[in-house]
Amino acid sequence: MSSNPTFEPRKLGAHGPSVFPLSLGCMGMSGMYGPTDENESMATIHEALERGVTVLDTGDFYGMGANELLIGRALKGRRDQALLSVKFGAMRTPDAGWVGFDSRPAAVKNFLSYSLNRLGVDHIDIYRPSRLDPQVPIEDTVGAIAEMVKAGYVRYIGLSEVGVETVRRAQKVHPITDLQIEYSLVSRGPETAIFPELEKLGIAATVYGILSRGLLSGAKPSVKGDFRAHMPRFSGGNLEKNQGLVSKLGEVAAKKGITPVQLCIAWVLAKGKSYLPVIGARTRKQLSESLGALAVKLTPEEITSIEAALPPTLVAGTRYDERQMKTLDSEK
Repeated sequence: MSSNPTFEPRKLGAHGPSVFPLSLGCMGMSGMYGPTDENESMATIHEALERGVTVLDTGDFYGMGANELLIGRALKGRRDQALLSVKFGAMRTPDAGWVGFDSRPAAVKNFLSYSLNRLGVDHIDIYRPSRLDPQVPIEDTVGAIAEMVKAGYVRYIGLSEVGVETVRRAQKVHPITDLQIEYSLVSRGPETAIFPELEKLGIAATVYGILSRGLLSGAKPSVKGDFRAHMPRFSGGNLEKNQGLVSKLGEVAAKKGITPVQLCIAWVLAKGKSYLPVIGARTRKQLSESLGALAVKLTPEEITSIEAALPPTLVAGTRYDERQMKTLDSEK
């Protein structure tokens, strides 16, 4: 839309493309938060592209392939408007269960082949293992993707939820564009060691979970199939405890004349120019609200005040359950 304001693009690392300052995360369009409306999902993707969004983020295991099929349908006649960021490696069962992770070189090429077919494209722009496979050296995984870069099936290589040492090892094999990792006002672990290392290596951070999966916007699991019902911050007595945090965030946002969603996104945008926030909008209304954060400017003093009012120590529960937290390379 020509009437849209223009925004300064963000570069995905020293070797990556320049992109719109927000990425559209499509996971929630394929059942992870409960039933969805495909027509609305398609309309949301189309509007995002029309308003300048360039990166669409997905995973081949979202909806067990359904998310890629949805994006493929949405991109018919629009492929040149989007950069596709695809995660792979998680394995599923017919009943939608999870049965491990595979990033062996042969598996990398197999997963990629199916993603290209479901998406209906001849290449994927950014391809990344969704987790570190403890059975496979990261050098082998990245090396396999690098072969696909040379073959023209992949443009750039990314990583997801890995720690400093893994990033260093991967970077020695092939330039890494970005690391996808959870980051929000209440999940600030990457600030300690991971973000400084990324800056040193010239790697961007594509950050998800900005709203702590809707916790900070006041969302609550209320329908069958919403995986958040099993996550620590939404289960047991933690959800009730976290309502105080949500109220506090609302007060801070109200003083600025914006919504809590916009405050959370604006905070990430202000924290670093090499950070690309992933917004999980499932509807055009949610998309519009999120894009409104681009007009919000936070001063250093405001950032300090926001962080003082909402320290991570206030949140009850970890970002994943105990089992998953132990498997995350980024948490080691």
